[in-house]
Amino acid sequence: MRIHAADFVTGAASARGVAIVIDVFRACSLQAHALAAGAEAIIPVEGVEEAQALKARNPQWLLIGERHARRLPGFDCGNSPSEVLAAGPAGRTIVHTTHAGTQGLMAASRVVSHVFTGAFVNFSATIAAVRALAPEEVTIVAMGHEARERCDEDDLCREAMIAVLQGHAFPVKNVADRLRHAPAAAKFFDPQADWAPEGDFDFCTRVDAVPFAVSLIPGSMGRPVLVRHDLRYAVPIHV
Repeated sequence: MRIHAADFVTGAASARGVAIVIDVFRACSLQAHALAAGAEAIIPVEGVEEAQALKARNPQWLLIGERHARRLPGFDCGNSPSEVLAAGPAGRTIVHTTHAGTQGLMAASRVVSHVFTGAFVNFSATIAAVRALAPEEVTIVAMGHEARERCDEDDLCREAMIAVLQGHAFPVKNVADRLRHAPAAAKFFDPQADWAPEGDFDFCTRVDAVPFAVSLIPGSMGRPVLVRHDLRYAVPIHV
């Protein structure tokens, strides 16, 4: 297995083999938690207007997203696991647009056939899903801060994934301690940052809280959708 490290949207757009797109704070962590809470599927979207149009045609869907980490005007939730879980995602389709994570997922979907989200919350399940495919190549993309600057949390997740896929030990149980003082974590502990609840830090650093990988598959509307990577979604679902 040859493993390639890449960064940002350009890295995702040049992925080879199986792609893992990492966005620890907060897109990929949110997606795993929302699906674990019973969300039907998540539609990653690049543009704000495109996301709003999907919501307008499907008012029952949950519209979530951010730019510069803040909730977008008129959206049901920001890019916050705490907010999304409080909104009740069970049985609902989610439309999700973010500065980094959803951009990388969509870019990778255009060049490779297998795309997984990358986060600590479903770390082991993602590694197992990739290994099960026995790919010749894997590209691990760290999306970084707003898809333009590398960040501690995504770099650490990628480092851990590379090590484990290569058969080496890598301690991940102390992730919360290692990331508590990361620059991107400061917002979670800032009382003025009401758009980044402190609980989100725990949701994003709770290693293996979610027992399944999250993969991007074709949807019946011609759009890729994120679903649980298990037998329930062995065929495209109807969203």
